[in-house]
Formats: sequence, C-alpha cells, structure tokens
Amino acid sequence: MAAEREEEPGPGPCPCPGLTGGERGTAGGCRCSALPAPRQGLTEKARRRLREFDVGDKFSRLPLPRAAVLLPLTVRGGRLHLLLTVRSVQLRRSPGEVCFPGGKRETTDKDDIDTALREAKEEVGLQPEKVEVICRLMPGIDKMNNLVTPVVGFVEDTFEATPNPDEVSEVFVVPLEYFVKPLNYKTFSYKTSSGYLTRIHCFIYDDQEHRKSFKIWGLTAHFAVFLALVIFGERPTFEVDYDLDNLISSSENYFINLYASVHERKKSNL
Repeated sequence: MAAEREEEPGPGPCPCPGLTGGERGTAGGCRCSALPAPRQGLTEKARRRLREFDVGDKFSRLPLPRAAVLLPLTVRGGRLHLLLTVRSVQLRRSPGEVCFPGGKRETTDKDDIDTALREAKEEVGLQPEKVEVICRLMPGIDKMNNLVTPVVGFVEDTFEATPNPDEVSEVFVVPLEYFVKPLNYKTFSYKTSSGYLTRIHCFIYDDQEHRKSFKIWGLTAHFAVFLALVIFGERPTFEVDYDLDNLISSSENYFINLYASVHERKKSNL
C-alpha cells in the first residue's frame, strides 16, 4: 500500500502522544510500524503535511460517545491510494455502504488509535504492527452523534485484505487524488439531526479491478476529501466548506460549529 526503492529513509519521529522516536516498536508502547517507510519523496511529503494537522487527543474530553476509523494509505503505481470497505448487507446500520475500517471505542482501547487498529484487524485482517500510524486528523460527528476520529496510517502495498464476512463484503482502493479531481461527483446540502446545515460530498468511483462502481459519500467522503486536501495542498475541482488558504484553522472552526450545534440540541432536550 511501492514505488522504486533505493536506500530506505528512516521512519521519522514517532507521532504517538508521549513517546519519543527511540521508543518505537516497544512492547505496550508505540503503535507505529517498525518496518521501513514506503519509498521516496511522495510519502515523505505526505508524512510532513499530515503531522502538521495532527490533533492528537485535543478533542478527547468532549462529552460524546467515541469512535474511530483507520484511513489506510498505500502506494500503487507511484500514486497514493486509500483503502475502503463495503459494509456487509447483514449489518443493521448502513448495510452495503462504503466506509473505512472502524467502529466504536471499547473499554479495552487506550485511545482512538487503539480503536482504529483493533477494528481494522477485526474487519479486514490488517495486523496493527503492519500499520505505520502517522496522525489523527480533525474528528467528525456521525448521524448517531458519535465523535469519530480519523487515524491515518501507511500500509505496505503487499497487504492482502481478508474481509470478515460478518462485517465487510468487499475491500477496494481509490487513488487519493480522486477526492480532489473526481470524474463523477455531486454535492448536496444536508441538515444534521442537530439542525446544522452542511455540505455532503458524493463520489462515484468506477473500479476497474472489481468491474463495478462504488458510491462514496457522507462522513467517509468528508474524511477522504480532507485527507486529500491536507496531503496535496491544492484546490479541488469542487467547492468545500474550508478556507483553503487557512486549512488548519478553518477546519477546526468547521468542527467547533458542528459540535456546538449538537451540544445546543442536547441541552435543549434536557
């Protein structure tokens, strides 16, 4: 999830809170992979950009149920790709929809990174030690008012998913740049349960490997678009809810406004 290789660059500083680079890979410590980083400037640039946007545990004290998803990045054909799944039709919630590996936090999870890695292992057989965790990006709030934190990590291109049929029906990858330069895209306004009006992105991706089209929308598309904006630092071919010249501050303001609408609704229902 690899381009031509020369001398492998070092893994860079550990992004896990409270740990130093020397503690990478220690038992019970860093969750970053001790494997060599994927090759060349493509991934190094992505790492640098992502670390600028790392929110860490900044929003961990907000009084909302917690969940996390893993945004697995891989390199194929010299381009960054994003791994996504299709939820099993047997599931009660959002059956058949495209999403990232993830779910609700369990009591045994130390933090959002633990949650995302555990769920990825359960859903697609991705072992935690095979993920080079880079950062946590700005969270979102799903339709059940869960605070969902996206955890970004690199995965080797040799990874072969083994979907858990009880949870996942398919696994596929999309070039990350598709989320700033799509071929089939539409948007619509959506009012959340708290009354907040937001923009919903909807992408149709024609997957040649699976010979079918996948619809990527909602919070999944929201996270994918933001990830692409962070890494590429360029304007998309469609409108977004951010000031692209001040992406860090405007994305935080967007989230704060969204959270405030949820919080006000909760207070009004007391």
